[in-house]
Amino acid sequence: MPLILLSGYPSSGKTYRAQQLLSNFIARIASSPNPRHTRFTIIQINDQSLGLSRDLYRDAKTEKDARATAYSAVKRALGRECIVLCDGLNYIKGFRYQMYCEAKAVGTGSCVMLVMVEEESKTEKEVHVGTSISKCREINTRLLANSAVAGGYAEDLFENLVFRYEEPNGMARWDSPLFTVPYEDETPPFEAIWEAMVGNDSKAKVVKPSLATVLAPATESDYLYELDKTTQEILQTVLTWQNDHPGEGGGEINFAEGTLELPACPLSLPQLQRLRRQYIVLNRQLTLARNRIRENFVVYLNNSFQ
Repeated sequence: MPLILLSGYPSSGKTYRAQQLLSNFIARIASSPNPRHTRFTIIQINDQSLGLSRDLYRDAKTEKDARATAYSAVKRALGRECIVLCDGLNYIKGFRYQMYCEAKAVGTGSCVMLVMVEEESKTEKEVHVGTSISKCREINTRLLANSAVAGGYAEDLFENLVFRYEEPNGMARWDSPLFTVPYEDETPPFEAIWEAMVGNDSKAKVVKPSLATVLAPATESDYLYELDKTTQEILQTVLTWQNDHPGEGGGEINFAEGTLELPACPLSLPQLQRLRRQYIVLNRQLTLARNRIRENFVVYLNNSFQ
């Protein structure tokens, strides 16, 4: 199920909006007559649930480790029947792109919930909470002064995070669809987000993974060894035949898997090695039987010699 990324300035109300989404989606699932919806689960992931301190954002290394922890948690939770709310700063566009690729790899959609500087909406299809910097600063100061609640960033850290924030862009595929939630709005656009991510019909929304996000198929442990060994044996056979027939152009070499027709000009070792490397690159992600490796390599050489 989809990944919903919440992004924005510190102390802008992201966790509050995430709780609103969580409550609304739980109610929708409980009351939905669609049997597909009743199988859904919702999980909220943020720094608090992962036990991460806000002070981690002071240092580049500790912040990188914190992002890796959040990424791993989201990756474990993503699935066809789990809606993941990633509630955090998510202020680096490269990190949002990484999350987008992870969601696409499992065939599900994603969107972004953003807290921006301006009060007005600037984009049309991400989740955006329009809270100004001055309002965020006011909320952060109030949280720091209230010892009864856990929240707020140190003033210098707050200003630093605001300065480093990379605003999501609804024109970028990893920040789309973008939904904007102004600070004055009582609730996010529940219906629009549900329709975009889940849908109200009986058919699930499926995102087709691209070649960049699909894992390479697993290969047998000795396949690459056999690929290297078999192709080298065929090349050695060709070189031996040429040494035994000096000055002769053309010729045929018979293998059990087929006949190799040599070109009129004798082949040098670098030429043969280049063709062998090309064949290995094309077939290293496959798992072929040994006789198929020989047969395909003979066909590949015949086509290359033409």
